[in-house]
Amino acid sequence: MATVEVLTSEVVVPAEETPAGAVWLSNLDLAARRGYTPTVYFYRTNGKPEFFEADAVKDSLARALVAFYPLAGRLGLDPTGRVQIDCTGEGAVFVTARSDYVLDDLLNEFVPCNEMRDLFVPPTPAPHPPCALLFAQVTRLRCGGVVLGLALHHSVVDARSAAHFVETWASIARGDDDGGDTAAHRAPVPPCFDHHLLSARPTTARAVAFDHPEYKPEPEPAAHAVANGSTYASTLITLTKAQVSALKSRCAGASTFRAVTALVWQCACRARSLPPDAETRLYSMIDMRARLAPPLPPGYFGNAVVRTSALATVGEVVANSVGYAARRALAATSQGDDYARSLVDYLEGVDAMNLPRSGISRAHLRAISWMGMSLHDSDFGWGAPVFMGPALMYYSGFVYVMQAPAKEGAVALALSLEPESMPEFRKVFADEMTRLG
Repeated sequence: MATVEVLTSEVVVPAEETPAGAVWLSNLDLAARRGYTPTVYFYRTNGKPEFFEADAVKDSLARALVAFYPLAGRLGLDPTGRVQIDCTGEGAVFVTARSDYVLDDLLNEFVPCNEMRDLFVPPTPAPHPPCALLFAQVTRLRCGGVVLGLALHHSVVDARSAAHFVETWASIARGDDDGGDTAAHRAPVPPCFDHHLLSARPTTARAVAFDHPEYKPEPEPAAHAVANGSTYASTLITLTKAQVSALKSRCAGASTFRAVTALVWQCACRARSLPPDAETRLYSMIDMRARLAPPLPPGYFGNAVVRTSALATVGEVVANSVGYAARRALAATSQGDDYARSLVDYLEGVDAMNLPRSGISRAHLRAISWMGMSLHDSDFGWGAPVFMGPALMYYSGFVYVMQAPAKEGAVALALSLEPESMPEFRKVFADEMTRLG
């Protein structure tokens, strides 16, 4: 593995004075994983001397922080001890570095793991108040290419909000709508920081109408289902447009995310060699922005996702067609406003800041959709990234489903499994891909 040398580390403050005060966080923000989400964007050089020039990147970041001013603040506590955002304007951490990697070699070697995260994403502090909320690193490669590494605090943003910020930052860097200082600081879609839109209902109107096992401690797992600590093997897999279409034809009515996740679930159950009567749970995260009544504003900036899950036995998942697993996934990911409001009300009655956040048992899988978060919108003026994805996986059993770069209709998977299960998963999944053509 090549090395990375840090050149500079500084704090970038908003280009203008920004509002002070505090941003209240909803129960969904408090229930999110307490920590930073590290991501990486790989860019091929366009050969021009201004390609990802550090001062230009910093200047556009400073202007983006005007619209997204909470990211320049710090995680804080209100008088009751509830986590909030203190809008202090202190700024985001910005690091420059260089590496002896060549982009094509990096693309061949990269898998989400701690080592890659440590190379290309700035180190972050303990994720508790007071801490910065945004860390960015621009690493120039030996070939002239660049890796942009980001870490955003998950108590402040979900994936959709993080993408909203990066797309706005990139738009400002490109000079879109640059009709003067004020226009240059505008977000194409203005962010909305009113998290009270996801407040619990008044006490007399609260109704926890659903069970929410995804927010409760897992029952003591069977011996065969214990996760192997934080040790995992990770991989990146691409499904072609034709393979995705063939898979969806087996899963009538399923979205790309549900169809792909169903196949991964089935293959993981086979690769893990679990007994047929073992229970397996497929966890998902569902974006509720458009599902609420009324829907959240398009620029809602915060956590608006809820955990859901489908439960089956390993025998049911393995013995039936992939369409069966997709139907189970569909049933678990079709909830609307009533489900989300039930969850918010449930979280009001528990300690949402200290929910169980450990890994999942070896029988389970946690799938997250990054579909619809377009790579070309991360063009800072020098071309779209050739890859974007998570810098690491948190534990075994994680899968991200993303659009594959430069391959319309193709899908990329970032997957982690127990090291002993990964070789068999690769074989089983490859066999399925062959059948899909």
